[in-house]
Parts: sequence; C-alpha cells; structure tokens
Amino acid sequence: MTTEFTLRDLEARVRERASSDDPSSYTAKLAARGMPKVAQKLGEEAVETVIAALQESDAALTGEAADLLYHLMVLLHLRGIPLAAVEAELARRTAQTGLEEKAARGAQT
Repeated sequence: MTTEFTLRDLEARVRERASSDDPSSYTAKLAARGMPKVAQKLGEEAVETVIAALQESDAALTGEAADLLYHLMVLLHLRGIPLAAVEAELARRTAQTGLEEKAARGAQT
C-alpha cells in the first residue's frame, strides 16, 4: 500500500486547522481545550493502540496508530516542537546501536 500523505502533511494540516475558527474542525476544538486535554487524549490513544496490538485486527491497529500519530502531532504543535526536531532526534539516536543509545541516555540523568 502506497500513499502520498506523509507526517509532514499531517503536521501542516494540524498547524493550519489548530488555529482555524472552523466550528466543524476537531483539531481546532481539541487545540482550544489546551495541553492537558490533548495530553489526556494522547494517553488514551496510546492505550487503545496497545490493546489493538494485542487483541484486535491489523486494520484496527492501523486505525489506532493513525489516531496516536495525529494526537501526538497536535501535542507537538501546541508545544511548538516541529516534526523536524523529532526527526533530528531519531537521526541522532540511530547513528549508534540501540543499546549504545540507551546507555548514553542513562548516563545523562
């Protein structure tokens, strides 16, 4: 399955809709409710994703993963963190093995 829609497209759509006055926009309504509500929704979607991974179909897991990514993008938007910053962090982490990266994170605390 190939799609032209990317996380960067989602980031742009969230940015556009979060500041919209459109009463039919879920993103605008969610963003207006603030960080606590968005964080709560992200947590709910994370739990639903885990449940789908363990007990439901691939289609259900795919849907929950999409919900999780969407709510994460709204949260990042509200915090002013661009997707590029997350991508840069992933690039930094993947420049070494996972075990090396995890050990380095533990040394930083």
